[in-house]
Amino acid sequence: MDTVRDILQIKGNLVYTVCPETSVYEALETLENKNLGALVVLEKCGKLDGIFTERDYARKVILKGRSSKETMVQDIMTESPTFVTPDTKIEECMQLMTKKFIRHLPVMDNDELVGIVSIGDIVKYIINQKDFIIEHLEHYIVS
Repeated sequence: MDTVRDILQIKGNLVYTVCPETSVYEALETLENKNLGALVVLEKCGKLDGIFTERDYARKVILKGRSSKETMVQDIMTESPTFVTPDTKIEECMQLMTKKFIRHLPVMDNDELVGIVSIGDIVKYIINQKDFIIEHLEHYIVS
């Protein structure tokens, strides 16, 4: 059965993070510059503190009339985010994302952040796996 580890082996372990004290404006600049939908929020000691998403910004800054330059990420981030491990099955990730209406899952291994997977990563992985199987079946049939 395919796991998060399989996705990370293809996509890599690079995770963009911010500190809770970062301004929302700076976090938005990072999202824009890196073409991301979310940033993991880490305490100075490296402990997972939350996740900051475009949805957090839209719902907790724009709609509330707050200033993105004066508001800190810690004030609007999603605290205690749902996370997975490298051994979590991809199907379980899909169930979590659907049930909790989330698009990003930090990947933790022994209390250490080792990656992040998005719904896009999962869909891409599943499509590639299906394409691989179809290609091999076609080759088998022709042979």
